[in-house]
Amino acid sequence: MTSLRSAPNQIMSEPTITIQGASKWFGNVVAVNDVSLQVYPGITGLLGPNGAGKTTLLHMISGLAKPSEGEVTVLGESVRGNQQLYRRIGVMSEHEAVYGFYTGRQFVEFAGRSYGLKPLAPAVDRAIDNVGLTAVQDRLLGTYSRGMRQRMRLAATLVHDPEVLILDEPLNGTDPHQRIEFHDQIRLLASEGRTILISSHILEEVETLAEHILLMVSGKLAAAGDYRAIREKLDERPYKVRIEVSNPRLMAEALIRVEEVDSITVEASGALVILSQNIHALQQSVPRLAKEQGVRLLRVEPLDDSLESVFGYLVER
Repeated sequence: MTSLRSAPNQIMSEPTITIQGASKWFGNVVAVNDVSLQVYPGITGLLGPNGAGKTTLLHMISGLAKPSEGEVTVLGESVRGNQQLYRRIGVMSEHEAVYGFYTGRQFVEFAGRSYGLKPLAPAVDRAIDNVGLTAVQDRLLGTYSRGMRQRMRLAATLVHDPEVLILDEPLNGTDPHQRIEFHDQIRLLASEGRTILISSHILEEVETLAEHILLMVSGKLAAAGDYRAIREKLDERPYKVRIEVSNPRLMAEALIRVEEVDSITVEASGALVILSQNIHALQQSVPRLAKEQGVRLLRVEPLDDSLESVFGYLVER
């Protein structure tokens, strides 16, 4: 794992979630591989491409899955089969599990009854008010927008006033305005002292919200730190760009003299694959050199502008 500096406010507090050497496999498939980490009060982002093992890890933290190896504790207690601890954890799954024939209030009441809340009404009132949907609580969920349904799902997650929130891809399908509203609600909940672990596969989405980021790839923890440290690591990685031109040899001779170019490979097709750590300077150099050399620029294609390549780079460090 690439170790990055920790967020300052996390040095002063005890971890809420501790994972030691946890692995989870399904037959011959290893979903999580020897992961150790700590999560502190505040907002932590669990970031990784689809299939990285994020959901499996969240299932182990919330008690929905038992580690094949290792240990997972929340609030100092083992999670699996711990009914009392479940009452201190709120889980919002990735998949939208709502019934359109329920009103918003009925949906939250259903969640409250599953926790045995008595009296129920005050808890439901508080949860719905927390997400700003009191005015529409008696409308059918089937008439809600995607963003409104996500917020009412959050209310159902909050109805028993949990200390720990596990949110799996909660912003899927929401528009920018809905994301802003959701971010504001999450920040407010974190300000009350809760521990919030929120997963996503979009770096920009997490970095605007989380104080601390955990990066996963292929079931492993690739890096951990605040988003500035993650960004610094990403800025260090080399970029690959493929260009197709009318005269590859002439263009390669010109590019090799450019300071920002680390190396050039010529493919069998004649396309040039350029490795550079200064992608912005390269973007300016390529069209300028093509014009100077009288070469037609046919295609410019980034080869590794994806989370998989970013995480692969971090794992190899």
